[in-house]
Amino acid sequence: MATQKKGATKKSTAQVKKTASSVAKPKTPAKTKSPTKTKSPAKVKSTPKKTDLKATVVEPVEVVEPAKPVKAAETAGQPTKATPKAAGKSGKKPQTMDELLAQSNYSLVVPQKGEVLKGKITAKNKKVLLVDLGAKTEGVVSDKEYDFASEFIKDLKVGDEISALIVNPENDRGQVVLSLRSAASDAKWEYFEQAMESDETLEAKGVEVNRGGLIVVVNGVRGFVPSSQFGREFVGKINQLQGETIQVKVIEVDREKNRLIFSERHVSEAKELAQKDEALKKVVDGQVYEGVVSGVMHFGLFVTVEVPVDDQKDKDDKPKNIGYVEGLVHISEISWEKVNHPKDYHNVGDRIKVKVLGIDERTNKLNLSIKQLVDDPWITIGEKYPAGTTFTGKVTRVESFGVFVNVEPGVDGLIHSSKLDQSKELTVGDEVTVNVENVVPQQRRMSLSVVLTEVPMGYK
Repeated sequence: MATQKKGATKKSTAQVKKTASSVAKPKTPAKTKSPTKTKSPAKVKSTPKKTDLKATVVEPVEVVEPAKPVKAAETAGQPTKATPKAAGKSGKKPQTMDELLAQSNYSLVVPQKGEVLKGKITAKNKKVLLVDLGAKTEGVVSDKEYDFASEFIKDLKVGDEISALIVNPENDRGQVVLSLRSAASDAKWEYFEQAMESDETLEAKGVEVNRGGLIVVVNGVRGFVPSSQFGREFVGKINQLQGETIQVKVIEVDREKNRLIFSERHVSEAKELAQKDEALKKVVDGQVYEGVVSGVMHFGLFVTVEVPVDDQKDKDDKPKNIGYVEGLVHISEISWEKVNHPKDYHNVGDRIKVKVLGIDERTNKLNLSIKQLVDDPWITIGEKYPAGTTFTGKVTRVESFGVFVNVEPGVDGLIHSSKLDQSKELTVGDEVTVNVENVVPQQRRMSLSVVLTEVPMGYK
């Protein structure tokens, strides 16, 4: 019995060796006479059970020759498992927002009041504009700020980059409150600068009339049309333009001074103005021309001067081709006498004659005079009123040092305070009889004294 068990054990061990050898090694070619020898497993002290034999057979499977590495080309296009990124240099996962931002190299914008930042429009509707500034929340343009820049916002679209002023870094909703006033203003100035360069005709609505002209609104911006910049059709009728729409062109844009000047004449009299350069060449210093008062200011009169550009005449023997040139009659050139205000002499629309004193090369406007159409009265005053002459005139001015009396238009004489009757006070408009004591035409000075017309008290 013992011998049989020993033989059975040897037989089982041989089967295990044969099975392990066949599993662990690949098949050899047919030419090979005998398989490569392998070491025998350790001696089994006790007879293994049938199930133990199966377990023993499985062990060699685990030591099967490892698979060859797969080339990159063979795995192209095949899904692979994502490899987690390193959590920072230290390998530590971020625990706070600051650590996360630091690891991602993301810069968070912290808006400050009064700061101007650039951002992209993310949303737009009829009342609100949202802008991404790179801050923790989006910026918002709404309420009054939206209304102010509504014309500017109208042309914006989602994705546009704009510059905005920070009004409030954080409102009660946690939003950044923005203003587009500056951006809208810049855009409007650029609009008018371009309109002036291209000589574009714009629509203007009259909103207010003042002494200098008409205040208008063009594209939501207030501007001014001076009286001198209206054509003949509207001369003297500017008051009728309040609330009306007219065609104008931009003639001056000054951001620093906040000046925006328009001209109606550049539309209605474009042809005549086109001849301005030619007309300027025809102007002769000292020549007398006709013109129309186009503006009355405290410092003088604006006059549109009519200058013939050639010798052609119409059927009424008047110049056929006329160029219009602007000119100014300074208050000192209106009359030889003292002028308190130009409106006391002329009104808008008056047709007058003027004498050309010269041309302002900077503005291409004419320097004009009305008073020089007649001779200076001081030239002959000494001959008309020699010393000892007595005449009656009106008081024109009362000063602390004396009283001025009008001799004739443009000439006033002075009664010094030391020669006045202190018992009788003179006022402007009073008539007084005076005696000429001295005349100095070169200095435009005449000394007078009061002539007694009543017998003094106590005279015998």
